[in-house]
Amino acid sequence: MMHFLTQIINWINVPLNAAGKFLSIPVCSLPGWLSNTLISAVTGVVLLIIFKYTSNQKAIGRVRDNIKADMLALKLFKDSITVTLQSQGRVFKGAFQLLFHAVKPMLVMIIPVSLLLAQMGTWYQSRPLLPGEETVVTLRFNSDIEGPWPKVDIEPTTAVDVTSGPVRIFSKKEICWKIRALEGGYHRIIVQVGQRQIDKELAIGDGFMRISPERPRWHWADILLYPGEKPFGPDSVVQSISIEYPQRPSRTSGTDWWLGYFFVASLVFALIFKPFLKVRI
Repeated sequence: MMHFLTQIINWINVPLNAAGKFLSIPVCSLPGWLSNTLISAVTGVVLLIIFKYTSNQKAIGRVRDNIKADMLALKLFKDSITVTLQSQGRVFKGAFQLLFHAVKPMLVMIIPVSLLLAQMGTWYQSRPLLPGEETVVTLRFNSDIEGPWPKVDIEPTTAVDVTSGPVRIFSKKEICWKIRALEGGYHRIIVQVGQRQIDKELAIGDGFMRISPERPRWHWADILLYPGEKPFGPDSVVQSISIEYPQRPSRTSGTDWWLGYFFVASLVFALIFKPFLKVRI
């Protein structure tokens, strides 16, 4: 079952990666806060429409009307303990009913939202290396590897300079190198593993670039989190290759902060457009 789920996500990532490149239009041409705001606004409105047509709007309307009636009863009959307790009980019941009616649209929305966030993360989560900046490349072997490790080397290239390594960490089944970025642009690091050559994307430059911090293992969560590159197969001797990219400093479009800003901004725009689209939540 897990293998099938992993394969499905791997297939889905192929067209999504092609479509995700269109994010470069707003992301690369606008300030980070503005591009994230625009994406959040469009997403908030689209999710609002999805909520409208996947939820029981009539039932939500009835529950909300009942809650309003009970809140009014609390004000009018505040001297009556019996009426107050009954009204409060119905208000809490109505709140749980609203949560129940929200389950179906949330289940429908969680998949496309997760896929969208994975694509946005390739732009906002990290910044590319600057020329002259150093970082660490880590290759992880499959946990099932037996016997002596194959010979592993990074092929020479004009894009990077290997300053130290390889360092073998046998307890973690990892090999690490420290490299220095030389040329701006998108490059491929070629790693010779025994008789096999494998590659890893490297982004060097300034501003916003689509970044793949890890070429993932054959696992659905890793493929979902790192959609930018083809994953290693389940029988591959190499489990993953990762590059440590610097954090992007920004409260609206920087490391980790962009995610919170996205949710807040999309919620705000959904609430703004809610009366125009006549959606009851």
